[in-house]
Amino acid sequence: MSVRYAQSELLLQEALGLFPTGTQTAMKSAISLPTGISPLFAQKAQGARIWDVDGNEYVDFVGALGPITLGYNDPDVTTAVREQLESGSIFSLSHPIELEVARLLKEMIPCCEMVRFGKNGSDMTTTAIRLARAITGRDHIALCGYHGWHDWSVAHSPHHAGIPEAVRTLSHPFKYNDFDSLDSIFREHNGDIAAVIMEPMRAVPPQEGFLEAIRERCTKCGAVLIFDEIVTGFRWANGGAQELFGVVPDLAIFAKGLSNGFPLSALVGFQKLMKPLAKVHASLTYGGETLSLAAAKAVLEKYRREPVVDTIKSNGKRLLDGITRLVKSHELTEVFLVDGDPALPFMLPQEGLGFSEPELRTYFLQEMFERGFLVLGAHAVSYAHAEEDIDYLLTAYAEVLPQLAEAIRNKTLSSLLKTIPPQQSTTNWR
Repeated sequence: MSVRYAQSELLLQEALGLFPTGTQTAMKSAISLPTGISPLFAQKAQGARIWDVDGNEYVDFVGALGPITLGYNDPDVTTAVREQLESGSIFSLSHPIELEVARLLKEMIPCCEMVRFGKNGSDMTTTAIRLARAITGRDHIALCGYHGWHDWSVAHSPHHAGIPEAVRTLSHPFKYNDFDSLDSIFREHNGDIAAVIMEPMRAVPPQEGFLEAIRERCTKCGAVLIFDEIVTGFRWANGGAQELFGVVPDLAIFAKGLSNGFPLSALVGFQKLMKPLAKVHASLTYGGETLSLAAAKAVLEKYRREPVVDTIKSNGKRLLDGITRLVKSHELTEVFLVDGDPALPFMLPQEGLGFSEPELRTYFLQEMFERGFLVLGAHAVSYAHAEEDIDYLLTAYAEVLPQLAEAIRNKTLSSLLKTIPPQQSTTNWR
């Protein structure tokens, strides 16, 4: 047992007897984090820093898998939630704060004329799919990216156990930046596509005309275009990727950047498409829970008042440029995919040069965790990160990457691993 992570390891042993994977979220579990070299349980967090249960401090570039855009325990958000708590968190009636947050969303997001609140992204992507099917009278869905854990979304993923084959026949994945792969789905299922749901961007930017072509095809064929902006929303721009790229979907889902870590999601869209939700059943007991809405109101007002996105992107560009230089200088371009918008720079280990992705990732994580950084490949830069945090991280990368390059050249990487690599790799922040 590692002395550095002794308490994490003890808690893991108990957790494995209580929870099927030892935790509630795949990317926080031993399925994805190598045991023995990883912090597995957090004690507290503040700003851009987090402390594990063993007392180790980290500069955090995971941001709770994306929701922490302002920084942990942001004072404006904490104050708003504390004040709302004095009045109550949920009631037998609706609360005016639902309207206040909806108004802010309508002012900020291009496609937003009406809103439905949920508690997580999967709630609202599934609501959007059900709505699209009801509107069009069609059943088939074309999808690109990760849209939650529901049957229609993961039917063609490695995690499809328990999903009926009948569901699989109605979901059709297509490739990002490959319009022909979507076009073939429309041709094969002519007149039967209810919706195209996609992440407008993740690690790789859209090629010129790609999003526009999809918008045009959906309009022509009567399919509902849905942007899953759970990751891009309030990080790429205040109005999401649809504002940044100038391509407006029919419906969109926002979650992670909406409330700085409080559980809240929103389906937004044009009135003519959203109004049928009055007859499509999509109701949650906690949909109007006011603590998360109070957090969202404070977050959205801060986005409008302060240069949150500009600051995140400025520091993100500083980081992305630095990573790009380091990876090239140490001849590791075959080992790491470096890409993404400055709002979310990616440095993802890739299979190759004689080593598996889990081996490369495990070495990378063990070295970064020991140096006091929580980073999992996608760098969730927050408003709380300072330029010094970016430079500090790049200094650590300047130490680790040449060591990794040497280990690859000498075929000694496996001997440097302090634990057995986990076999599952995920970058979907779930």
